[in-house]
Amino acid sequence: MPSWTLDKKGGRCPPSPGGDPPRDISAPKIKLALASEAEAAGFAKMGVTRPDAVPEIAGRLQAFLRAGRHGQMGWMAERTHWRGDPAALWPEARSVVMLAELYTPDHDPMAVLDRPDRAAVSVYAQGRDYHDLVKKRLKRVGRWLLEQAPGHQIKVFVDTAPVMEKPLAQAAGLGWQGKHTNLLSRDLGSWFFLGAIFTTVDLPPDAPEGEHCGSCRACLDICPTDAFPAPFQLDARRCISYLTIEHKGPVDPELRPLMGNRIYGCDDCLAVCPWNKFAREGREMRYRGLIGAPPLAELAVLDDAGFRARFSGSPIKRIGRDRFVRNVLYAIGNSGRAELRKVARGLTGDLDPAVADAAIWAVARLAAHG
Repeated sequence: MPSWTLDKKGGRCPPSPGGDPPRDISAPKIKLALASEAEAAGFAKMGVTRPDAVPEIAGRLQAFLRAGRHGQMGWMAERTHWRGDPAALWPEARSVVMLAELYTPDHDPMAVLDRPDRAAVSVYAQGRDYHDLVKKRLKRVGRWLLEQAPGHQIKVFVDTAPVMEKPLAQAAGLGWQGKHTNLLSRDLGSWFFLGAIFTTVDLPPDAPEGEHCGSCRACLDICPTDAFPAPFQLDARRCISYLTIEHKGPVDPELRPLMGNRIYGCDDCLAVCPWNKFAREGREMRYRGLIGAPPLAELAVLDDAGFRARFSGSPIKRIGRDRFVRNVLYAIGNSGRAELRKVARGLTGDLDPAVADAAIWAVARLAAHG
């Protein structure tokens, strides 16, 4: 293999003495080939941006934190100098390669909301943990890039580091942050994960994507808990995804009835987006079919070992049995099914205070409904 590196302009540097003749390694050609490699690895779309392409996110992040809209997610207030400035995270990086991986559902994710004795689980958590699958693909693409540009470096990120993936993805042209603050795309719809490859290779950036929501308010109006104070703003403290996944302890009694049978995440604002008519089918079958819509009565009685065994390899496992069963009990209380009162009553003495509180609430709520 020839010994060469890319110069700061992405041009070709001469090989070391005695090396093989240099190949054509222009940055535009590497980027074009990288896109093909990303597609072969399973990604639906790729874009490139600069680490310093989103200077506005620092101010937006600070405003979000000052308003307390992050709730109990204290990690968002940590390392804000990195989270608000991707260029500070790794100063040597010259490019950020943003990649989208589809998990488009093969069913109507809203249909389960009409089955109150069943659990509604967010589409992204229906199968294997996306962190593992996306990271493997990122590493594959990253290794290929390093083979083309020896002497350079990469770092890969999948939702586990102080990286603002959505603004970077918009800057890279993958889509735009809609009024629900999630990323959506004219050719992918709403259902995709994001991964990032930071690299010292200087690749040509793509044009950022503009906003295409127009006057549509579908995502804002569908939200069960009114979690959007204004278009393009989210108060996580009222978001069902936050409440079921990140919030520790009892949920505000005012919000519990609004959660319905959603026990892990919420897809309402994604599912109603009109741009989903252009959504493409996902290729990764491991994101589908493992969870389904199981009976609430079946999930409520899981102990810690049973919970871990049932959700091994699933993103659901990260919240633990206690928070999970707490969510199930809220759903039972909202079900209107008198036959589930016995299940809830059996958990009123649970060792976890939030579970016991949820069970007592569920019993009382079902009794009130006759």
